[in-house]
Amino acid sequence: MPNFTDVTEFLLVGLTRRQELRVLFFVVFLVVYMVTLLGNIGMIILISISLQLQSPMYFFLSHLSFVDVLFSSNVTPKMLENLLSESKTISYVGCLVQCYFFIALVLVEVFILAVMAFDRYMAICNPLLYSSKMSRVVCIRLISVPYVYGFSVSLICTLWTYGLYFCGNVKINHFYCADPPLIKIACGGVHIKEYTMIVIAGINFTYSLSVVLISYVLIVVAVLRMHSADGRRKAFSTCGSHLTAVSMFYGTLIFMYLRRPTEESVEQGKMVAVFYTSVIPMLNPMIYSLRNKDVKEAVCKIVAKANLRK
Repeated sequence: MPNFTDVTEFLLVGLTRRQELRVLFFVVFLVVYMVTLLGNIGMIILISISLQLQSPMYFFLSHLSFVDVLFSSNVTPKMLENLLSESKTISYVGCLVQCYFFIALVLVEVFILAVMAFDRYMAICNPLLYSSKMSRVVCIRLISVPYVYGFSVSLICTLWTYGLYFCGNVKINHFYCADPPLIKIACGGVHIKEYTMIVIAGINFTYSLSVVLISYVLIVVAVLRMHSADGRRKAFSTCGSHLTAVSMFYGTLIFMYLRRPTEESVEQGKMVAVFYTSVIPMLNPMIYSLRNKDVKEAVCKIVAKANLRK
């Protein structure tokens, strides 16, 4: 029988053990985190005060920015603390809480991306019915489903994580509490947690990605039937930013969660995790603003109004 131990805290290995790199990483990720907060909060404020951004697409985009703020804030502050700390510990309860919010926010984000794809399908393939079909009430209902579903499923997943047993090794080879490295150091309750993680990740990623792919197949068919080259260009330009965000987010998550946890996959996953916990939340506001004419015009109008008041 394994010698199970009562765990009160875990030790996070982090990104590196070299002191000179830890200081460098702290500065880099602090800047990235600040840019993430400013960019996403700025996007939320811009959408809320700009009249020309009061459409379903930007309503969903504001929620994507909100989730990105929570997503990054769930991981980055603790990572920054541990980069300058010698102890690098996280309490058992704190680890479970971090796991809970991480899984919940991942699920919320993938289904918000699916909802945004459906919104683009409605706008391009059913333009005459778009305003009536995508009313404010419908948009609120659509955006409520990812939140309710994500936080509910995450509770079940976290309870399975709570069912893991440990035999003295409390060193997590990661910079936050994630399922794959926790499974790797556990000595009991591993199989049910491992298979449920892969199955739940597979079902949710497959379903949400199917909504995205079907929506875009129908969009492509509708765009190819358009006679106006300008209409085609406009339709594709509204989808380009969303497709970029989808490709980055799904690609990195599938790489990490649809594989069995091994020493090699955990180490690779740690590097990939930097991308989707820090870089993607920072890039999303840039992707949606730099490639979006409406957002750029809204920013210009606000700047112009601010200059006139001076």
